Amino acid sequence: MNTISISRRKFAHLLAAGAAAAVVRPAISGARQPQHATGTAGSVRLSANENPYGPSAKAHEAMKNAHSMCNRYPDEANDVLIDKIAKINNVNREQVVLGDGSSEILKLCAETFTGPTQGKLIAADPTFEAILEYAKANGAEVVKVPLTTSFAHDLPKTSDAARGGLIYICNPNNPTASITPKNDLREFIANAPRETMILVDEAYFHYADSPDYESMIPLVKDHPNLIVARTFSKIYGMAGLRCGYCVAQPETIKRMHPFQMWDSVNIMALAAASASLGDPDQVPNGQRLNSEAKSFTTSELDKMGYKTIPSQANFIMFDCKRPVVPLIQALKQRNVQVGRLFPALPNHMRLTIGKKSEMETFVSAFRQVTA
Repeated sequence: MNTISISRRKFAHLLAAGAAAAVVRPAISGARQPQHATGTAGSVRLSANENPYGPSAKAHEAMKNAHSMCNRYPDEANDVLIDKIAKINNVNREQVVLGDGSSEILKLCAETFTGPTQGKLIAADPTFEAILEYAKANGAEVVKVPLTTSFAHDLPKTSDAARGGLIYICNPNNPTASITPKNDLREFIANAPRETMILVDEAYFHYADSPDYESMIPLVKDHPNLIVARTFSKIYGMAGLRCGYCVAQPETIKRMHPFQMWDSVNIMALAAASASLGDPDQVPNGQRLNSEAKSFTTSELDKMGYKTIPSQANFIMFDCKRPVVPLIQALKQRNVQVGRLFPALPNHMRLTIGKKSEMETFVSAFRQVTA
């Protein structure tokens, strides 16, 4: 929609003003973090892979400056963010689609590329379930391929199952926090039939530090059947604001457009996302804080004899050596919320990495319920 609205230049100017104002605000750091209630009163919420530190100071300031624009449609704000994403990822703006979180991107791909005439959805088991439900609702058959013994996507079996339709690869994978090696994934994409679409979900990209991991966005230029999704919900702390995007070739984007909602990303999310991309501290600070709290947690679990799947995300999954559902319920009674059951791994618990104090609370409660 193009209605009466502020100019693109004006929006960019307001973002710049917000960024300048943020400089004089206290910086978000490990020593000073905004305290926000999570979950129900008094509970520790380690269940949804959220970033406990929230958006950056620059994002907060940008949202304040966007208040006066809330009566206008977000066309210009869309353009500003798309231009920034395109520049950062070294692609053209015609290769970027924004979504109401990356969940909308997943839904858009399911609606465009799966169904009775388009083909099946092929996905790992376990993996993030949302796209499986979207594909089912679109009338598609869903084929689940178990992860390998190293918790990577089983690419050979995935390839055998694919005939058109859409392959979904979450890397790092949710709920296991594991990765599929970059060389294996590169080879898989190179050899996949052009009529089979591949969606690589990189929601946790910023947390992965293994030399065996890399983004697949650079491969988009050579593969018209490749789509790569990202989100602002994780390292940028914007899970409640809802903003995500994907990168693909222009012809692929054109196929998706008829299924896309108009103006699905709100003006506050767009302002916060644009400002976040200009904050040099948000990503490294988030990586450091997550790594420190994760190391503490895995060390304590190791002392108790519980093995963790090597994590490349802001959460871990570990073997409880017993059915996990009673433990989930027992922890909830102690005001600690952890991840849901994943039927393919009934003895494993998915645990979001929160602040150090929250992980200390979890460790104490977990010791009690497993005593």
